[in-house]
Parts: sequence; C-alpha cells; structure tokens
Amino acid sequence: MRKTTWALALMLALGVASAADKPDFSGFWKINNSKSDFGPMPSGPDKFERKIEHKDPELKMTTVQSFQGNERTSDVAYTIDGAQHTVKMGQGEAKVTATWKGKVLEISAIREIQGNEIKSLEKWTLSEDGKTLTSENNISTPQGDFAMKWVLDKQ
Repeated sequence: MRKTTWALALMLALGVASAADKPDFSGFWKINNSKSDFGPMPSGPDKFERKIEHKDPELKMTTVQSFQGNERTSDVAYTIDGAQHTVKMGQGEAKVTATWKGKVLEISAIREIQGNEIKSLEKWTLSEDGKTLTSENNISTPQGDFAMKWVLDKQ
C-alpha cells in the first residue's frame, strides 16, 4: 500500500513538473524589428502584432501585419498534440503538426502556394522572464531554403 501511494505521488509530481515546464505564450505581442532577422526580405514589416490565447493543448492567435502599407489580419488555431491537422491559414490551408520538444513549441507546416509546395519548421521559445517570444523559422521552397528569426516583445 505504501509503495503504491509513493508511486502515485511521484507520478503526479512528475506530471505537474512536466506541465509547468511548458511555457504559456498567451498575451499581446509586437515585433522587435531591430532584434529580428528577416532572411531574404530587405526589411521587416511596418507592423506585426499578434494576440495569442494559449490553453494547452489549444493555441489561438490573431495576427495583424502590414507590409508597404498593405495590412492583413489572420486568425489561426493549433492543437499541440503531435498529430497533423488541416489548418486554415490566410486564404488557403496548411497541414500543420504542433508538438512540444521540452520548452520549445515546434510547428511544422506544409502548404501549397501558386502550385509550389512550401515547408516550414517554426520553433517558438519564451524568455525566462516571459517578456520575449522568439520564433525561428526554417522555410523550404522550390527556389531554395532560408531562415528567419522573429523576436516579439510582450506588451
């Protein structure tokens, strides 16, 4: 009986510690252009704001972005469960798999744009103080591969 009680207590404690290790990305975020790397793009966006509601395993976000005066708003929802889901993104769809790798949220997406398959692997990390969300994105296109790093500050 005692061994069973201790085993259950240990399993519960490990489960709580594991859940606590996963960051909560909830909040309102704005791009920090000076800390970001936009890869092949000559400059960052005029505006990039993201509202995230994160209640693991669900993550919903609304993004408002503006490039050269053209503003767009998009809503996306992910289920962080390691399974592939079809997700509406902008004017199309993507096959998305979101999973935890320790404290890192990995979002893998496959999407077709103008007849070309685009693959991306995005890795989200949250700073220890919870004020900086970093998204490192590796993108593969028929024209070549490139990487970008977007740094977002919590408002």
